[in-house]
Order: sequence, then C-alpha cells, then structure tokens
Amino acid sequence: MASPAAAGAPAAGVRSFLQAVSTVTEEAPSPLRVVQMEGLAVLKIIKHCEEFAPALVTGQLLGLDVGSVLEVTNCFPFPMREDDEEADADGANYQLEMMRCLREVNVDNNTVGWYQSCLLGSFQTVELIETFMNYQENIRRCVCIVYDPSRSNQGVLALKALKLTDSFMDLYRNNGLTGEKLREKKLSWVDIFEEIPIKVSNSALVSAFMTELEPESPVSQCDFDRLKLSTAPFMERNLEFLIGCMDDLSSEQNKFQYYYRNVSRQQSQQQAWLQKRRQENMARKAAGEEPLPEEDPSNPIFKPIPEPSRLEGYLVTNQISSYCNHINGVAGQNFNRLYLMKALQED
Repeated sequence: MASPAAAGAPAAGVRSFLQAVSTVTEEAPSPLRVVQMEGLAVLKIIKHCEEFAPALVTGQLLGLDVGSVLEVTNCFPFPMREDDEEADADGANYQLEMMRCLREVNVDNNTVGWYQSCLLGSFQTVELIETFMNYQENIRRCVCIVYDPSRSNQGVLALKALKLTDSFMDLYRNNGLTGEKLREKKLSWVDIFEEIPIKVSNSALVSAFMTELEPESPVSQCDFDRLKLSTAPFMERNLEFLIGCMDDLSSEQNKFQYYYRNVSRQQSQQQAWLQKRRQENMARKAAGEEPLPEEDPSNPIFKPIPEPSRLEGYLVTNQISSYCNHINGVAGQNFNRLYLMKALQED
C-alpha cells in the first residue's frame, strides 16, 4: 500500500491536474471550423423570423464552445422594443431573467452569440459590427446567425453563420480603418466577415421521428414550387436595393474626393507659406537676425485633416457583392427552368 507522502506527490513524468489545466489555458485557441446547430434551435429561429417578417427581429443563441466546433443547442427571442434607454434596460433584464430560468431547468445557458433576421441579405451594417465588438468583450468566440425569410421563400434555406475576422477586429479596435493602415495590413472589403459552415444535427430519436413523418409521396408541393417561372418580384427588389447601394457607394466616393481635394489645397498652402517664410529668413540673415522656424503648429494649415473611415465604403461594397450574387443565382435558375420548359414543349 502506498504511503500518504507517495500518494500526495505526483509520480515522475506525470503532470498534476492544475499543471495540465494551465497548459491548456496557455495554448492558442483552435480556429472555429463549424457551427453545429440543433434542429430545434433552427426551427425556433425560423419561426420567430417568419412570424414578424418583414420586421427585423433578434434573439440570443445558447450553447457550448468545444474546440473548433461551436454548438448551438438552444435560443430565445428578444422582445420587440423601442430605441430608448428604458427599453434597453428592460431588454437586459429580460435576457438575465431568461438565462436564470433556463439554468434552473438545467438547459444550456452559455451565450455563444445572437441571431437576427434580414431583408434580401441587407445585414452588413455598422450596427452589426458594433454588436460583434460588444460581444467580443465578454465572449471569446461568438457568431451571428442571419436568417433571410424573403430568400427562403424562393426554396433556399437562407441561414448563415458569420463572424468578424481577427485582422479586421484589430484594426477596428485601434481606429485604423484608414487607407494607409488597410494597405499595410492588405485588408480588402472581402476580409471583414468570415462565413462559418453550419451543420444541423439531431438526436437519434428526433431523426427516427422525422423519418416516420416523411410522406410516402415522392413529390411534394415544395418540389412543384421550385418550378415556378415567375421570380420578377424577387429580382425587382434585389435590383432596387442594388441601385440604392450604388448611390451610397457614390456618396462615399464623393466624400473621399472632397477629402483629397482639401489635402491637396492644404499642401499648396503649406508650400506657399514655406516659400514666404524662407524668403523672410533670408532677409533676416542678411540683417544679422535669428531666422524664424519653418513650421508653425499654431497655423491652421499645418493641422492634419482627419481621413474619413473606409468602413462604410467597405460595407456597401460587400452589400453590392451580395446582391449581385443573389441576382446571378436567381437568373441562372430561371434560365435552367426556361430551357427545361423549352425542351418539354419541343417533345
């Protein structure tokens, strides 16, 4: 039988529990590879977003962060509220109360992010980035699940998981979204968001129950809906939003053109002032007097003009790319349906 001293001391080559935990804590976290969602959580998100469409809604995601997998096991909706301080306080109290109730019934109550609905993919806003940064202060890894009811009505489950890239978050924290910093980090508009693959999982009992519910008919109404040739309203709204984004991008470009004109005007004024000061110093030297400094910080022409942030332009460019991809996908499906109908008529 081992002595107490021998039992209390770890054997040679065997690490203690605290040493192992400290080593794991010091290791760099593995990158997020997949978001695994329970089928019940997916259905809750879809039900909440569809009930209030076209109004935009949000909710909390609950689950576990396990290695390279972020598990979303449950969620709950946020109440519709107005934009005032009292409503914000009520919303925070509601979240805390909901999580306390879930903890009492032994349900996962760890926050792993939030979900929100959008209209035709128009979710890339400054408010989304600010929400991400607020979550990142308390949660090491979090995601935003975006659901688009309008696209889902076209026969596609428009559900995606997004997170901010680490390089973009570093620049955003340091207010470094200027042209020079972006060129230094080689950060373009496609490097703001990172889409994480979603995997929907169900327990064995749920899978067996869903198998029992499957209809015997091989063709359902949803299959017939996919053959509809009319997608004009969807295309029209996408084009309307695309035109609006092009106007916003033009406004951003005008803002930067105005900034560069002011910089050029300031540089011309600085050169004229320096030339005048040098001529004055030459005259003072000839008279045996001390020359004046060639820079005057109190002069307004030497104050640097702040460069506008490029965040809005990057987000608008991202949104334009999203609309173009939607239009391209819908147009390709329409051509396939038209060629199919043409072949059927010829036969």
